[in-house]
Amino acid sequence: MNPPTELPARVRRFTRSETWVHRSMAALLGLCILTAACLYVPQFAELVGRRELVVRLHEWSGLLLPAPYLAGLASRAFRADLRRLNRFVPHDRTWLRSALRRSGPRPAGKFNAGQKLYAGWLAGAVLVMLGTGLLMWFTHLAPLTWRTGSTFVHDWLSLALGIVVAGHIAKAWADPEARLGMRTGFVGREWAEREHGEWLP
Repeated sequence: MNPPTELPARVRRFTRSETWVHRSMAALLGLCILTAACLYVPQFAELVGRRELVVRLHEWSGLLLPAPYLAGLASRAFRADLRRLNRFVPHDRTWLRSALRRSGPRPAGKFNAGQKLYAGWLAGAVLVMLGTGLLMWFTHLAPLTWRTGSTFVHDWLSLALGIVVAGHIAKAWADPEARLGMRTGFVGREWAEREHGEWLP
């Protein structure tokens, strides 16, 4: 009789390409948000100065924001995770009901329903910010009324984006194991079974 195989204490959650995509997008998005704050909050603008440089950093970091995502499409693991993020399954509805009631089981696959909603919202917000930003940058692309509307949407969505990203960071800060998984690619099996039990074989 063969002895039982001992399961490893740690399991791979992300590949190097996936952690690179996350870090690159986080850096570019962080730069977008910081430069936006310097452009719109007078106290930050006075502290930093050099408005022209801040404007250029904001424009180019926003324009480059989709680049890590597009590069990540070369990774099979990244594409597989995109499919997971884009698909809601029955246990996601259970997770959302429990999250709203603040009680009950929260079954999750590799990504829980909250992470899927965040990823979808962020992808849509980035596309809208990119489109409205281009209309503001290249003023000859559209009539004045379009540019005015773009400025309104860009400004208010940037505020919403900053708040949502701050919430994402707060959630990550409260879960050291999740941060470790994004930093190293590996998480503890006990944590994975507790938080993402539907994912492990």
